[in-house]
Amino acid sequence: PEMAGGGVEDVYGEDRATEEQFVTPWSFSVASGHSLLRDPRHNKGLAFSEAERDAHYLRGLLPPAIVSQEHQEKKIMHNLRQYTVPLQRYIAMMDLQERNERLFYKLLIDNVEELLPVVYTPVVGEACQKYGSIYRRPQGLYISLKDKGKVLEVLKNWPERSIQVIVVTDGERILGLGDLGCQGMGIPVGKLSLYTALGGVRPSACLPITIDVGTNNQTLLDDEYYIGLKQRRATGEEYHELLQEFMNAVKQNYGEKVLVQFEDFANHNAFDLLAKYSKSHLVFNDDIQGTASVVLAGLLAALKVIGGGLADQTYLFLGAGEAGTGIAELIALEMSKHTDLPLDDCRKKIWLVDSKGLLVESRKESLQHFKKPFAHEHEPLTTLLEAVQSLKPTVLIGTSGVGKTFTQEVVEAMASFNEKPVIFSLSNPTSHSECTAEEAYTWTKGTAVFASGSPFDPVEYEGKTYVPGQSNNAYVFPGFGLGVVISGAIRVHDDMLLAASEALAEQVSQ
Repeated sequence: PEMAGGGVEDVYGEDRATEEQFVTPWSFSVASGHSLLRDPRHNKGLAFSEAERDAHYLRGLLPPAIVSQEHQEKKIMHNLRQYTVPLQRYIAMMDLQERNERLFYKLLIDNVEELLPVVYTPVVGEACQKYGSIYRRPQGLYISLKDKGKVLEVLKNWPERSIQVIVVTDGERILGLGDLGCQGMGIPVGKLSLYTALGGVRPSACLPITIDVGTNNQTLLDDEYYIGLKQRRATGEEYHELLQEFMNAVKQNYGEKVLVQFEDFANHNAFDLLAKYSKSHLVFNDDIQGTASVVLAGLLAALKVIGGGLADQTYLFLGAGEAGTGIAELIALEMSKHTDLPLDDCRKKIWLVDSKGLLVESRKESLQHFKKPFAHEHEPLTTLLEAVQSLKPTVLIGTSGVGKTFTQEVVEAMASFNEKPVIFSLSNPTSHSECTAEEAYTWTKGTAVFASGSPFDPVEYEGKTYVPGQSNNAYVFPGFGLGVVISGAIRVHDDMLLAASEALAEQVSQ
């Protein structure tokens, strides 16, 4: 439409980003009585006061006792601790979220250390594997190939208008568990509960989405209870057209300032989508950027213990996927920011080993584009042990997704030429960790500076207790998302990730 002054109205741009979008076909009414008790957002269970029970037509629909929220919390924590199977705790937490949202978040905020592993790694992984059988009430929004051409209509079916954060997955690479298809929904749901509990974003402003383009997981295709599309994964044009329609619809429906967090996409798509949409949308990939930011923070904090600067270290990675290359790139950026070294020289201090061995110049032609910057001049080496012995790294980082790969020889070699070797075994869940905390401390005789992706209990070694660090994206993405939303940013820049890492490192006490 023409505007006064002859300008053309910018339909999706910044000037419209804050406007209310009209959403059909919902009408809003004040819940009362029976429907209020069925509404998780406003239901308080036995915590409704006498006056509230009268005002909202609840008299008789609840037992007479009035129980404060604190008391409800105490009861539920008591119940949760009775469960011996972690998945039962997860199911109980999800039931609570569907029943009484405020109590769910109160519980999570007050008991974050105890409940984080339940609503997030490692238990959320098992929940996704069994999502079809524990599926009760749909959570989030499912967009499948069947909805091609109607994605905007599907978004409008969601009852909330003012969405600030979307976490979206296509279920192809859930944690270290592989392709779980439609059952990956547990991940966006879990991540967004942390956006609220840890980042303070309103629950109603968070939208979990699963894009179902099929699955290559034969077990699921054969499973009569599988809840997703029963077909092989769509790839190429068909895939990218659906994603394109989705990204356009998000912008059209929610404006320019909604943060879209890509979660658990397979490598080949993750890098392409991030590169493609970071120019036009507010997008963030937690597996590439969140992981990188947390690990960089861990390294900055570790420097306080081992001394020296980022540029004084030699880095060796096992695993050159999204996490590995993402972390490597961010380390190089931070190094370049604080020294006068050009980015390319900073990259030369960082080495990566993939399934075929060390990334070296002679392999460059056959490497995926995201690995190329880290292929340096060196003779080809096939094993991690050879790479450790040859390069003598001060920092060893595992992002391979393969357990037990930091063997005793590798860890002892690290300890032999470093007074305090930095060893991060980051693969999830616990069974995929490159080495355990106990192995790291024992094999280095207590000298390792250790962190892992999944939680490990403190380790007793020769009368001293060592508390392993957890390199967990939950330390960054909720705060990062909150910052992006509050600041009204419309793009994510690497500088923001560096700032997040520095801020997080400053939180670490001596």
